[in-house]
Amino acid sequence: MSIESIKKQIQFAYRQLIKSQSLIPRYGQRQMIAQITNELSKVQNPEVDTPICVIEAGTGTGKTLAYLLASLPLAKSYGYKVVISTATIALQEQVVFKDIPEILSGSEISFSYTIAKGRKRYLCLSKLHILLSGQDSLMALADLHGESITGLLTTETELYESMLSKLESGVWQGDRDEWEKPVPDKAWVPLTADRFQCTGQKCSHFHDCCFYRARDALDNVDCIVSNHDLVLTDLAMGGGSILPEPGKCFYIFDEAHHLPIKSNNHFAEISNIKGTQNWIEGLGKELSQLKRHEFITEKEYAIIVGTLDQLAVHFKSTMPVLEQIFDTEESNESYENKIQHTFLGGAVSEEINKLAEIFVAHFKRLITQLTNIDENLKSLLDERPLLERKQLMENLCSILGETIERADSNRSLWESYAKADSEDKPPNARWLILAEYEDNFDISLYSSPILAADNLRECLWGTCAGAVLTSATLSALGNFEMLKLKAGLPSQTTYLRIASPFDFQKSAVFSVPKLGCEPSDSENHTKLIAKAIPKVLTVTDGALVLFSSRRQMQDVMLCLSTRWNDLILCQDDYTKFELLKYHRQRIDQGKGSIIFGLASFAEGVDLPGRYCENVLIAKIPFSIPNDPVEITLAHWIERQGHNPFMTLSVPDAALKLVQASGRLLRNESDKGRITLFDERIINRRYGNIMLNSLPPYRREIFSEDFSD
Repeated sequence: MSIESIKKQIQFAYRQLIKSQSLIPRYGQRQMIAQITNELSKVQNPEVDTPICVIEAGTGTGKTLAYLLASLPLAKSYGYKVVISTATIALQEQVVFKDIPEILSGSEISFSYTIAKGRKRYLCLSKLHILLSGQDSLMALADLHGESITGLLTTETELYESMLSKLESGVWQGDRDEWEKPVPDKAWVPLTADRFQCTGQKCSHFHDCCFYRARDALDNVDCIVSNHDLVLTDLAMGGGSILPEPGKCFYIFDEAHHLPIKSNNHFAEISNIKGTQNWIEGLGKELSQLKRHEFITEKEYAIIVGTLDQLAVHFKSTMPVLEQIFDTEESNESYENKIQHTFLGGAVSEEINKLAEIFVAHFKRLITQLTNIDENLKSLLDERPLLERKQLMENLCSILGETIERADSNRSLWESYAKADSEDKPPNARWLILAEYEDNFDISLYSSPILAADNLRECLWGTCAGAVLTSATLSALGNFEMLKLKAGLPSQTTYLRIASPFDFQKSAVFSVPKLGCEPSDSENHTKLIAKAIPKVLTVTDGALVLFSSRRQMQDVMLCLSTRWNDLILCQDDYTKFELLKYHRQRIDQGKGSIIFGLASFAEGVDLPGRYCENVLIAKIPFSIPNDPVEITLAHWIERQGHNPFMTLSVPDAALKLVQASGRLLRNESDKGRITLFDERIINRRYGNIMLNSLPPYRREIFSEDFSD
């Protein structure tokens, strides 16, 4: 089918949907459809690099319909699949249960779709049979998950037997989310296997495996709805292990502003000294099962124990070196029961470099030894042993898989500390945290990329057939420079900003009251916010109050009278789901309700109409100054000759302020008021830049005076 024919098909389907759903045609929505269609169609041109487009679509654009309608006819025509990746479960479910069914029922476009989940959402049949059969294999499972698992045989036997029955009858497919009622973690976790524990085709239950059946189904559909974490996991494994091959997929990243930080978290490493040392010291006993059941010789076991002993000794000698850092460094940050030390520029001392090199050598040796045993054990599975012995072997493979994975994670962490960063690339952030627990303590080591650019370039931009990144907030201060920097977007990327169809001037007021106090004077600033709330709000309002600091949120509550506190639903007291449910119930009953929340309530919260007619923002949402990744990135930016505050902090805070203020208007009929208790947006040069990057709300500057 020619590109012109595909475009006509898309245009016809759009007209059908507008008519069938009584929608208002939107210029921005048509812009988005055209942009995606034109860009992704370039995949057929061998002279053009991977098509990638970034589209910032303001609230109310209808971007989900736009990217589904534009990408699916193209993908089907070219023999590709569409992978939609979201940052939240709520949006994932909205796409699967609302948006896609509406397109299918309201147009002649036809496509198949499914939701993609990770292994841990599916039951492992091997684990289920072992839990119900007992014998040696259960002992192996107890070693893997702790002795407490044996107690599940008495408390959860009925549940496990019911699961087996419904699996065998085909009523249930092993998906945790589709079980008749929520399954507690304690009962579910022993039933799952990650990729390191799974024996794949060698497993007795491979042909009935819940995960692999779900995985195979992905090859037979046109559209897969996934999430950023699962997509990144698949890409880190080389692509095509969980999801289809990247080169045959168009990726649509909704809520794409989360992608860089999700990537950094995905490629970060962590290890703690005492916890890992205890694991190493107990590993010899755990692996003795291999010797007891004659899967390894006395000599092989002795070699492994020797490596474990060397590691244990090295851990003991390393702890004092790390402790000393907390005794001597003045740059340590203290909070709660923890002390944090961030290595300036990510660079660690030569002494730590050398200690790390020894750890790397020991962990590599351990991984090699365990991998050889694992491969030998899997080869024995091919000899078709008796069922009970086969189950035991499969479980021992799970133990080995999890052990190898944890050893490799430690190797990766210590390798980061052992090598110097390349001069021409951003460094890794490295930091230590000393945490005290009653009379004990432990030191954790962290390593994280400061930019996702290299990882995304290697795993995604260079391997996929095409990609679309979209969100209501992708630009900062009117440009995409921060996204380009953090996501490493290639030169051929195209960018489009689509304004929201909302009439901001008519619908919302952006107010900055006079306080005569800056947020740095935290005590007075808190008192003034508490003084202002009863004047800005009424007791029947639906309102959202956003804080950058938990401490200030709690202190404002303490300053308010009981009458006002009774209206407040605080983030600390409920889950997000419960809090939003209670808030809506109160408003539906004609009562007032005020949500007190932190950063997680500044985006992804949808409270249209009377549910939220006032958004109050305590201060400009600058990032916490003690974040090791941000500290290291700022240091690197400064070394490049740039001002980190203006290059990073201001654009990032401006983007967050747009997101926070965006909680007010969710529909075209919404109206209300945004109040920012921070005069810096008026009296600082950077503040004026931020103010002008906001949607064109009607402004009221210093029209109210809450100063003492």
